[in-house]
Amino acid sequence: MPSGTPPKPPRAQWHRISSHIPEDTSHPVQVALRTYCLSLCLSLGPSLIPFATSRASAKTSKNALMRVLAREFGPRGFAFSITLALGGGSMIRELWRTLDDLDSDAPENAAAAKLRAWISVLKLSPAQKTFLSNVVSTSAGLLLLQAGRRRSQTGPASSKNPVASRTLDLTLLLLVRALDAAVQSFVARKSGGRRESDAGPPVHGVQPSRQRLASSVKRESMRTQIDSLVFWACSARIMWCFFYEPHRLPKSYVKWINTLAGLDPRVIDTLRAIRANKWSYLTGSPSHSHLLTTYARDLGSPAAWGDPSRLPAFGGAHADQVWKQLGVSTRPGVGGLPCQIIHGDVGSSLGLVHSCTANAGLRGIKVLLEAIVIYLPVQFLPVLLSRPRALLDPRRVLESLLAAVRSATFLSTFVASYWYSVCLTRSLVFARLFPFISHDFWDGPYGCVLAGCLVCGTSIWIENGRRRGEMALYVLPRALRACLPDAYWARSGTFGLRLAERITFVLSLSSLLTAASHHPHVLRGLSRWGLRFILQGPDVVAFSRDNDSSGQKPSEKQRE
Repeated sequence: MPSGTPPKPPRAQWHRISSHIPEDTSHPVQVALRTYCLSLCLSLGPSLIPFATSRASAKTSKNALMRVLAREFGPRGFAFSITLALGGGSMIRELWRTLDDLDSDAPENAAAAKLRAWISVLKLSPAQKTFLSNVVSTSAGLLLLQAGRRRSQTGPASSKNPVASRTLDLTLLLLVRALDAAVQSFVARKSGGRRESDAGPPVHGVQPSRQRLASSVKRESMRTQIDSLVFWACSARIMWCFFYEPHRLPKSYVKWINTLAGLDPRVIDTLRAIRANKWSYLTGSPSHSHLLTTYARDLGSPAAWGDPSRLPAFGGAHADQVWKQLGVSTRPGVGGLPCQIIHGDVGSSLGLVHSCTANAGLRGIKVLLEAIVIYLPVQFLPVLLSRPRALLDPRRVLESLLAAVRSATFLSTFVASYWYSVCLTRSLVFARLFPFISHDFWDGPYGCVLAGCLVCGTSIWIENGRRRGEMALYVLPRALRACLPDAYWARSGTFGLRLAERITFVLSLSSLLTAASHHPHVLRGLSRWGLRFILQGPDVVAFSRDNDSSGQKPSEKQRE
């Protein structure tokens, strides 16, 4: 640049760059830009949290920050790989459209005309062309993403101890969303739901509206039942694995459940020792008896209350004699650990540490108050960012408040019902009805723990229908992860398993992208809004959200 020419201001440079960006929101360039910005926020944001919240250390040094930035902004980072997968499919589809629109009579288009004639033999529909375009781009994006993840995972420890694929959770998430789209399509057909383009002529002006209303009610009822059943089954499996096989769950999820449970690690270790027959009321536990003896002492109780060799294995008169010797007066006719040890220090300030009802109630109240603080921003922030004027409507504010309280009540009931189910099984009801059954069973994996796992998920009925669906889709990938056979965790790095994961990833993401372009009515929740935002822009998403309750589709320009 000549020395006499002043540099252009940043605003002018940005205007020059933005002038080359197509105005069509569904253009591949715009799709790639939205994909890159969104995926960069999802990957870079969590990576920068330790640098903003932790004290200075080797993990939060300037060099560590530069490595994180180089990884996330590099060509093998999450943002670039996902942009290649999503934006690349849009670009291939645009090239395919250009090929279809070429003038075959022009001599310079002779080679392209031959290619189009060869492809036309396949008689592919527009949706099939979109699917194949996405298969190509998602395959390339996944290979690039896995190459970057393997590079960050190299080292002597990784070769000796195989670990789960770094893209496993993302693959399961996409699989669940793709399966949900298939289920929603099935439900729509079974409930008589039809798209507007398939609707017949009006009958006496009113009948079609009644038919649509009846099919909508039936469809919503079927969805609610399926979502509730899925959440119940998934939560039972996840909670059971939390106690006995935590390696099957993501570490962050285990940490979150542990925070909600508020259970001392020594109690969890004891439950696992009971399952492994290393801690028993019948045979004692020479190598693990200290787990609960130290815990009982920390709670201010006699150490004998946590010693399995001193505690009664069965209920009945013999148990009463043992309790009299140990000074326990709150467990007549029942064996096993005193509930004071299980409850911890909950209710101690109120003198209710021995009460199972107070333990469950106080834990539920604590979670309720904490959950309200979490759910209030979840309810109000989207409205504040998208439609701030709605906050001036008292009815809208009240609805958001009630929705936050409802969600918080669901979570608190989940926790309280688990705890109370445990006490009902091992202390209040079942152990009293069957005193001849050892507490090795009642406190084992198929006793009180299983009862709590089966009951807590029923709290999903407190949530509204739409939230049930999102909750079911949230826990299902984790439940699938927890159901993987043991052989996977031992051979997770083999070629066959990597190939199976790649095929699942590519087919799932390609199906979702194709559905978002051609059949958006089968998508819901985050997958619907997120993919339509990426592929068609924010205006289409806002318009479709405003008209979602009436079942009307946005009248955007269809490219096919």
